[in-house]
Amino acid sequence: MKKSINVHELRHISSTLEASNTIFCSKYPGDSEARQPLHTVYGGAQLFKANTTRRLGEKALQAFELYAKTPEEFAHAIGMFEHAPDNHELAKNVYARVREKLKQEAVEDFRIDFEDGFGHRPDAEEDEAAAKTAAEVAKGMQTGELPAFLGIRIKSLSEELKERSLRTLDIFLTTLLSESGGKLPDNFVVTLPKVPIPAQVSALCDALNIIERENQIHNGSVKIELMIELPQTIFDDGGNANLLSLVRAARGRCTGAHFGTYDYTASCNITAEHQVMDHPSCDFAKHMMQIALAQTGVFLSDGATNIMPVGPHKGAELSDAQFAENKRVIHQAWRTAYMHIRHSLIGGFYQGWDLHPAQIPIRYAACFAFFLESLDAASTRLKNFIDKAAQATLVGDVFDDAATGQGLLNYFLRAYNSGAITLDEVQATGLTEDEIRTRSFLKILDGRKEQ
Repeated sequence: MKKSINVHELRHISSTLEASNTIFCSKYPGDSEARQPLHTVYGGAQLFKANTTRRLGEKALQAFELYAKTPEEFAHAIGMFEHAPDNHELAKNVYARVREKLKQEAVEDFRIDFEDGFGHRPDAEEDEAAAKTAAEVAKGMQTGELPAFLGIRIKSLSEELKERSLRTLDIFLTTLLSESGGKLPDNFVVTLPKVPIPAQVSALCDALNIIERENQIHNGSVKIELMIELPQTIFDDGGNANLLSLVRAARGRCTGAHFGTYDYTASCNITAEHQVMDHPSCDFAKHMMQIALAQTGVFLSDGATNIMPVGPHKGAELSDAQFAENKRVIHQAWRTAYMHIRHSLIGGFYQGWDLHPAQIPIRYAACFAFFLESLDAASTRLKNFIDKAAQATLVGDVFDDAATGQGLLNYFLRAYNSGAITLDEVQATGLTEDEIRTRSFLKILDGRKEQ
């Protein structure tokens, strides 16, 4: 074949790229291979006990079984049939998997809240709460009652709250490490809210460095999450994109960025009636999060639906009319949450907040239905594409190329990690569990070429 570039010239051009490509890859290592929880439940620190998440799970299951007696009732209540018309098999599948999830692991992630859920209290009261909750966490570590993911949300590091916030952090972590013999719970994080400038992230890291040093644990052990709640978090005072600067100020500690729907919309002067998760201003901010943090390994999370599934009538002895009214109100709140979560999932946000135990069944229902309703079509497309060694394929009226092959792989990875589909359902595509976990369509193809 005729060529214009000789081998020496090609090597020279290649070598000039090597350093830049290496730097780029170090900054954008790709999505994390760690498990991402589907949700984070927030609860006031003053209420936290070692068994809190177990009790929340029991209440979630109770609400599910009380207000969704059958798969069809549940599907109609949340609006599942609007997206999968009369798919009763899907309804049965989702219902069974939600029930099992609530029994096995209703709460995946919990955040002990010293901010909005705790409020402004006298210093002595917050000091006491920080020490008590730390002791409860240590107790939960011993009894095995903590969820797979856990953390605390401190107050912001604004000028008014910085010393109070850092004091709570210090008391909590120092007490916890003392009570636990220098150990942290699995997947422990500190959540920093309302962060507009990298200096606040750096200050938090400085404090954590000291706490880790004084308690003789490895530097960098305590991870952090950032809350995206202010317009200034998106753009700095020079009009530059700010998110990546905030993450890099964490010096490798940042594992997640969580969107705060209501603080953000309030900061944008949106009235309370229209402060909702699917507002266009929220979509803009979340897309900015995706663009800035793509391939950095930082998990993204959406916010919470603030319509609580709580009926107007209390007590165990309700009339039929009172129970029916409670069910109507709860089903309406469930439907709202279901639509919000679907909106998040379609937008590429696979985690969100829950604020009430009766919201938890809807979290799993929305995620499981989202993945299961397209499982058969995705399996066929991916299997055909792999069988043809990544040549463009046409299945029905859907054209697939290498980019959509990666998108299909992402679908199966998310679906499997979330618990929506089983390993057998993954392997029906012809892929192995190890291949799915490579996260790379090209790596799968290369691996098969070598066999």
